[in-house]
Amino acid sequence: MPKRVDPDARREQVADAVIEEIVEHGLRAVTLARISARTGLSIGSIRHFFGDNLREVMRFTLGMLTQRVTSQNFTLSDDPLERVADVLTFAAPTTEKQHREHIAFTEYRVLARTDPEFAAEIAGTAQLGTEVMRSLLRDALAGRRIDEETFDQDANQLFTLIEGLSFSSALRATPLSEAEVRAIATATVARLRAAYPLVD
Repeated sequence: MPKRVDPDARREQVADAVIEEIVEHGLRAVTLARISARTGLSIGSIRHFFGDNLREVMRFTLGMLTQRVTSQNFTLSDDPLERVADVLTFAAPTTEKQHREHIAFTEYRVLARTDPEFAAEIAGTAQLGTEVMRSLLRDALAGRRIDEETFDQDANQLFTLIEGLSFSSALRATPLSEAEVRAIATATVARLRAAYPLVD
């Protein structure tokens, strides 16, 4: 009997190949032929799992990237201020694998500027990230007087820091330094909290 293929594992194999192609050649250079050459799978096999459509392969890869970016497992500090710095640090690409995934994700984000379908998924990820930062920042400001307009700006600033680190990483040949990212995150969060006066 022929060996049974796990369809989820096969799709992930194809998506990983797409990521590597994007890193090496750019998103617009991805073709079924390139994916086939990288994975050793026939084009027919790829089509079996994704349909006769490169777009479906690209859509699945973006979904997988989004899941990886948003569902990393890490341990957070008990201190609310440190928790914000933890998330900022863990969200930055500081390993080779994360670096390559962020390069691919950045290319999708650029494409999303003119692609409504991809734009919707990217926007959903950004909204989730902003909500996480708002929740963490509010916890870190316990016992301080909060001006809501300033708070909104500061929460957006923290998420913008994550985006900036991701974009800058995509232009580098190596991952970011975790120690440097944590130093930036810690200083930024401390500076933000210091601007909020203690409740009398």
